[in-house]
Amino acid sequence: MSKPAYKRVLLKLSGEALMGDDAYGINRATIERMVADIAEVAKSGVELAVVIGGGNIFRGVAPGAQGMDRATADYMGMLATVMNALALADAMRHVGIVARVMSAIGIEQVVEPYVRPKALQYLEEGKVVIFAAGTGNPFFTTDTAAALRGSEIGAEIVLKATKVDGVYTADPKKDPSATRYESINFDEAIAKHLQVMDATAFALCRDQKLPIKVFSIVKPGALMRVVMGEDEGTLVHV
Repeated sequence: MSKPAYKRVLLKLSGEALMGDDAYGINRATIERMVADIAEVAKSGVELAVVIGGGNIFRGVAPGAQGMDRATADYMGMLATVMNALALADAMRHVGIVARVMSAIGIEQVVEPYVRPKALQYLEEGKVVIFAAGTGNPFFTTDTAAALRGSEIGAEIVLKATKVDGVYTADPKKDPSATRYESINFDEAIAKHLQVMDATAFALCRDQKLPIKVFSIVKPGALMRVVMGEDEGTLVHV
């Protein structure tokens, strides 16, 4: 087997990706398939950290959150990411992968607090580190958490997992003539208003010269192909 293209990566998973075809919540078959892909990467020797969103859980309570204070709603979303992180870690345990969940908000009875040196130690030991609760602050998305944690741990790239296999010139569902970019630089992506990540996360990756690879998490084997440096998805670079 050829050598992976990266030593340390940060995988950004949306909460919605865990739903599968369900309206909300966690689809067991979907999470098992994702974890199988993650396990393949972890066993290849790549140091892997994960930031997980909470949309799949928060979507179920969103109607009741209408009119709610934004900060309160964001804290609810952070707690949803902790639930997803625990589910992901447990699914990893079932396939023999040791994972550690680290939360940006204190819930010591449930998960460890985020401590950077400890996270680095776990990665060096070959454990998968799952970062939960976003940045720990309201008004910041889990995309921003991915850019922040990726920068902090010295990841070589942020792998942005989506339901689309890259960044396109237009919405491929609406425009059949849309083509996928193999690579594009940050300034070009901004100028073309391509929705790669939210603006804060995108600016942080650009400033830290941290490339982003956008790929499809629902495409079998895509994660491993990305890690091996193959032509999969779209690379956003400086």
